[in-house]
Amino acid sequence: MADLPFHDRADFEDADRGFIAALTPGVVKSVDGDVVWDNDAYDFLKEDCPRTAHPGLWRQGALCARQGLYEVTDGIYQVRGLDLSNMTLAEGESGVVVIDPLISTECAAAALKLYRAHRGDRPVTGVVYTHSHVDHFGGVRGVTGGGVPILAPAGFMEHAVAENVYAGPAMARRAVYMYGPALPRSPEGQIGAGLGMTVSTGTMSLIPPTAEVTRTGQEEVVDGVRMIFQLTPGAEAPAEMNVFFPGRRALCLAENATHNQHNILPLRGAQVRDARAWARYLTEALALFLDGTDVAFASHHWPTWGRERIERFLSRQRDLYAYLHDQTLRLLNKGLTAAEIAEVVQLPPELEQAWHAHGFYGSVSHNVKAVYQRYLGWFDGNPAHLWEHPPKDSAIRYVECLGGGAAVVAFARRYIDENDLRFAAQLLNHAVFADEGNKEARDLLAEVYTRLGHGAENATWRNFYLMGALELADGIVPATADRPETDFFAALSVEQIFDSIAIRVDGPRAWHERLTIDWHLTDLGRRYRTSLSNGAFVQQRDPRDDGAADLTLRLTRAQLAGLLSGKGVEGVEREGDTNVLRRLVAVLDHPVPDFAIVTA
Repeated sequence: MADLPFHDRADFEDADRGFIAALTPGVVKSVDGDVVWDNDAYDFLKEDCPRTAHPGLWRQGALCARQGLYEVTDGIYQVRGLDLSNMTLAEGESGVVVIDPLISTECAAAALKLYRAHRGDRPVTGVVYTHSHVDHFGGVRGVTGGGVPILAPAGFMEHAVAENVYAGPAMARRAVYMYGPALPRSPEGQIGAGLGMTVSTGTMSLIPPTAEVTRTGQEEVVDGVRMIFQLTPGAEAPAEMNVFFPGRRALCLAENATHNQHNILPLRGAQVRDARAWARYLTEALALFLDGTDVAFASHHWPTWGRERIERFLSRQRDLYAYLHDQTLRLLNKGLTAAEIAEVVQLPPELEQAWHAHGFYGSVSHNVKAVYQRYLGWFDGNPAHLWEHPPKDSAIRYVECLGGGAAVVAFARRYIDENDLRFAAQLLNHAVFADEGNKEARDLLAEVYTRLGHGAENATWRNFYLMGALELADGIVPATADRPETDFFAALSVEQIFDSIAIRVDGPRAWHERLTIDWHLTDLGRRYRTSLSNGAFVQQRDPRDDGAADLTLRLTRAQLAGLLSGKGVEGVEREGDTNVLRRLVAVLDHPVPDFAIVTA
């Protein structure tokens, strides 16, 4: 830790450059008066780093907590510190083009208001979504109601909606641990998320794009703002793109190059990202845009100015993801498992001395495991790991072998005294899973998690550890209040609607159920057949007429959405047995939004 380049103040100079004004106070509220964002809660980061935080993470938090309107270059501005992400504004001939309007409509509206207070009441004449993660589009209705060009990379709608539907409940539960919204903002609690401070809790929205970017090199002009795009699918997001502004000599890197090591697989869960492709896109960006770029900025953190510095920054970011990918492959081909690779991979000295390569959000440890997973999956090849008991059943047996819960706690205390907190956590986890009522084990595990959290350089690790300690002490902390999802549900394709039903079918309960429904979507001119058999709900578009369905419905896509959200069949033309719908609903399961994580 003493070798970290704390003498390097360039990030602080860049983070403060172009500052115009802050939102005062730095708090955003909903129409009901609920606080959805409070950046002032992080004022403690202006003080010296205490013993309860990693100095590198404290430094990162102090940088990310800077809030306000900033000039990036002539005609391009950013609002930072009003959500996890930044909102960028490119001034056009008659208004302003908004790039990535944050997570919540309330925060986006506050950011736009701050911009207008200092740059004039310019109308929003266009929107760009750089990629398919909600912190880059969810606040769109805070800046526009539509009726303007909205550009996004090819595949945006499919991935933006799918990520929030298919595994949405589980991701949301784990995101509570990843971002730590229930933790106090304090030197002992949540001090950021590495990529930004945390996620806002306001209203999410989505307006579908009016145009797609389908190829690298595609040019578009919106309100006189000329943009050249580079598609980067499969890197930080399944649908993503960099945006070059040749008239401003500025390059927007979306989330492909930020001032920390990013995630190959976030701890909340997602599809594993392609580190190999990620590195190649950064090489391509250098080739395409470096000669015409004076400033590079992203939708998180702060810009980098100057050709030489930009080249060094992007080259190191490229080398970072290439190194993680290639070294993982080298070692897995020598027979090392994911956990073993994570223990031996170290960054090269030059990258270790670059603050933006540090694991404040992603980490070497969990990123190399993600690369391993992409190529070889969960199984490490050891037959002993092929058919293990699930965690609770294993824990009961381990505790029995070790002589009971009291003996496990005694062993754990010995490892704590030796400062082997990692193994103490493993032992105490078994004790808690074997007996949730073992208060001594719970309290000691909470203490161990707290100590691990306070020593973590990675913000998401810190939040996971501290959330685990909080739940061991106080019980399960529910996810943040439900948000309106009208835009997301309305944006589902018909196929995605049926997919969302399929993943809710309780298989064993539906084993002996057989039913077929034909859905004639009159406004789309399409017909779908869904069938349930052997617990599997499958769909077929425009099927051949190979037998009568149990029920035939003629309806609009809006009526389909209403029917499946509980509005019934009123106004829907139907033939056959309407009890079929009741039978289908009877075998549907409901997600559990507050499942246990640190207890069995």
